Amino acid sequence: MTSLMSAGGAATHVAEGPGVPAAAALQVYRTMVLARILDDRCWVLCRQGQAAFAITGQGHEAVAAVAAALRPGHDYFLPYYRDTALVLALGMSAFEVRLGLFARAADPCSGGRQMPSHWSYPRLKILTQPSPVGTQVVQAAGVALAARLRGEDSVTYVSFGDGSTSEGDFHEGLNFAAIHRLPVVFYCENNGYAISVPAARQSPVATVAERAAAYGIPGVHIAGHEPDAVYAAVREAATRARAGLGPTLIDARVARLMPHSTSDDDTSYRSPQERESEKRLDPLPAMRQALLERGILTESAAVAIDAAVLAAVNDATDRALASPEARPEDALLHVYAP
Repeated sequence: MTSLMSAGGAATHVAEGPGVPAAAALQVYRTMVLARILDDRCWVLCRQGQAAFAITGQGHEAVAAVAAALRPGHDYFLPYYRDTALVLALGMSAFEVRLGLFARAADPCSGGRQMPSHWSYPRLKILTQPSPVGTQVVQAAGVALAARLRGEDSVTYVSFGDGSTSEGDFHEGLNFAAIHRLPVVFYCENNGYAISVPAARQSPVATVAERAAAYGIPGVHIAGHEPDAVYAAVREAATRARAGLGPTLIDARVARLMPHSTSDDDTSYRSPQERESEKRLDPLPAMRQALLERGILTESAAVAIDAAVLAAVNDATDRALASPEARPEDALLHVYAP
């Protein structure tokens, strides 16, 4: 990693190092394609009236590389609502993601009682995503402390948008984790907007990474649309955490290629030029080209992946639509202790 100094004198870093191993790179790419097509169809299904609401991770798909850098099934994950690619990489299926979109009873995240993309999957050690922005940051610190008290060699990963860094929970979570040197990877998927509020009106510092200096922990700024950069930064942060060196804050610059959600119209606050410019950070074309150049992927194989993924998404959608809806009488299940 190379050190950078901000204007205020706070040390941040830009991650450098080996990228996604060749053995995992093709699966990371396939997961990114699957996440993109799932999210594309979410928008259509909402417009057709078959789903009430959707919030997509288009532009955030390189987060799939996080799973390759950590230990799925062993480490703990608190992903936020744009992390479709990550939960797929951790082991959720397209069908299970669709069950959540349609609020079906078999939805593994909440039995159809939570908003779509509010992930929870105990078997995969994915913890419940709350709706209040940023609260998962404090929860991650608590999870990491509990794991330490149990004597586990685990890392807790938590992701959030740049808007969460304006919340008190963000500062409390980082402060507590830093004081106790907890094994947490704080991962900010920084797309430059908190719904409609640009980053320049949220923070007086140029990067989220610079905020780490206030807690005496490393702040790492990366190109979050590049899976290799994501893998290198998360792997290094996890290595530090397992060695007892405490948490790391990663600031991953990504694009938000769609409006905030199906309830948002981003043309009211983003110019056509800005929205077009953001496409340069689309992670899929860059990953595809990188794999072609490395000889890991061929043009014919890429076309086959697209076709297979589309067929899988269509099948998952049809099966989820045919699944039983959540029952009103089950609304309070697992909410109150008997």
